Amino acid sequence: MIRFLQPWWLLAVLPVFALAGLYVWRQLHRRAYALRFTNVELLRTIAPKGLGWRRHVPATAFLLCLLVLATALARPSVDTRQPLERATVMLAVDVSLSMQADDVAPNRLAAAQEAAQQFVAELPDSYNLGLVSFAKAANVLVPPTKDRQAVLAAINGLALAESTATGEAVFTCLEAIRSVPADGAAGIPPARIVLLSDGYRTSGRSVEQAAAAAQAANVAVSTIAFGTDGGQVDIGGQRQRVPVDRLALADLAETTDGYFYEAASVSELKQVYQDMGSSIGFRTEPREVTQWYAGVALLLALCAGATSLLWSSRIV
Repeated sequence: MIRFLQPWWLLAVLPVFALAGLYVWRQLHRRAYALRFTNVELLRTIAPKGLGWRRHVPATAFLLCLLVLATALARPSVDTRQPLERATVMLAVDVSLSMQADDVAPNRLAAAQEAAQQFVAELPDSYNLGLVSFAKAANVLVPPTKDRQAVLAAINGLALAESTATGEAVFTCLEAIRSVPADGAAGIPPARIVLLSDGYRTSGRSVEQAAAAAQAANVAVSTIAFGTDGGQVDIGGQRQRVPVDRLALADLAETTDGYFYEAASVSELKQVYQDMGSSIGFRTEPREVTQWYAGVALLLALCAGATSLLWSSRIV
């Protein structure tokens, strides 16, 4: 979509319209004068032969050239999406024991690791990316960085532990986001937390407290409920069901203006990450295209000169 950085310069098109109106009036006046001409034979000798509509082409091209040049004064631009250099994504992965359930092949954790690796690979290089794992506590494995290899290595090294501290994961991510260098900018960087979990919170601060903190920091938390309700794990020699807490994760995302997703397979999880990567950390900036207008005006001017020279042996 074209928009103008200095729209008041569009007033420059008014003289062009006035000139166009004068040209039309002049042509009508010329026709009326020709009809009053009594010496038809003499009129045929002085009037251009065979031009017809073509005699208007040079003037039309010239007027269009002026119109485009006048429009160019308003500095036309198009909106482009540019990645934010300070944009930060914190990836929080649940490593509680329920992640060993094999309802997602080969198991939930391995599938999550595979999809997370693809997410890291597709995220723009200009983003900062950090990794937090959480079970009974939340730990920053990689602080926000542009070093993708460090994040990939940490993803490969994720290990299972007891309990699920979902709220603590959000608080830990917020602390990591605040550690991003300001680089001359005010406030925390534009950021998003991507939290993947498969179970219910059993440790640490509540999800509601975490949602309030993220909302106060203006950091959206997008959540992924990963796994199926039929998942089971062996804990202490006993088979236990490990359903997904969709309601808590959906509320967390809604409260913080994030997005809630459900993924019951590694392919679905990859698609979620792909969708997220295309919507994080962009700003819209105008890119001036005045040179395009100047190029069009030049072509119109050349057309006006060429057709005038070709059909009337004059360049003006």
